[in-house]
Amino acid sequence: MALGCWLLAVGCGAKEPAKVESDMEQTVAYEREYTKEDSALVVKLLEEAKTKRGKENRMMYFGKKFLGLPYVGSTLENGDKEHLIVNLHGLDCTTYVETVLALALCDRDDTRTFDDYCNNLMKIRYRHGKMTDYTSRLHYFTWWGDDNVELGLVKDIGFVGTPFRGMQTIRINYMSEHSQLYKQLKNHPAFVPVIKEYEDSTNGKQYPYIPKSILNWHQSTILGTVRDGDIVAMLTDKDGLDTRHIAIAFWQNGKLHLMHASSLYKKVLMSKETFYEYEMKQPKHTGIRVWRMVE
Repeated sequence: MALGCWLLAVGCGAKEPAKVESDMEQTVAYEREYTKEDSALVVKLLEEAKTKRGKENRMMYFGKKFLGLPYVGSTLENGDKEHLIVNLHGLDCTTYVETVLALALCDRDDTRTFDDYCNNLMKIRYRHGKMTDYTSRLHYFTWWGDDNVELGLVKDIGFVGTPFRGMQTIRINYMSEHSQLYKQLKNHPAFVPVIKEYEDSTNGKQYPYIPKSILNWHQSTILGTVRDGDIVAMLTDKDGLDTRHIAIAFWQNGKLHLMHASSLYKKVLMSKETFYEYEMKQPKHTGIRVWRMVE
């Protein structure tokens, strides 16, 4: 995608009008939007995992369940009021990772209802796990990573050292500088200074990353620090942004690959090309940061 599925995905897809439920109708204290097919699929996947997952990595197990699913952008931009949108029939790179992580956390904790899934998705997607308005969504993946580490849902393995030989200095301002590109910011100008304050509070922070030139190394090298099922964010040197794409890493024949919702191929897939080959086609990408679900 031109500017990455995290900030500027386009398009919307739903098989049928989604159901919106308020906190008056649910035990969960927030509005959520979903289809009956999506809620049934969540329960089905979580029940099946009890007997079918075995010892397979949870992120890999659930990630494979969506292979072939259509790539659809902007599925979270439905309506003017912020609410929890559950969409398992069309995913972009970030909602794909969020969906898989929410399912994996449910399986880890043996919590298998649709409410349990929604509660995990809420924690993953919103600042401190709480939704207020558009500004509470973790729009930049740096925010996403920091917040989910703080909540104990994932750990940033970049501080292990080894292949993390680069250092990213955060300089984000794309949303506040291009607020006219975001419907919610355009409709609610008061949100812009809030987003800018969050951006400013993040700027200057530094994080270790793996330079993309190292991604060609074999699994037997220090690159093996990255494991199957790890969440990877592809960093960018484009002005105002921190990342361009999100995926799940896996090893095949000693080489690192990515499982992701691809805007190029318009579906969720396990890449045949190596991660290194993919990155060499992305001139604005500099390397990757890596997070691991806390088991």
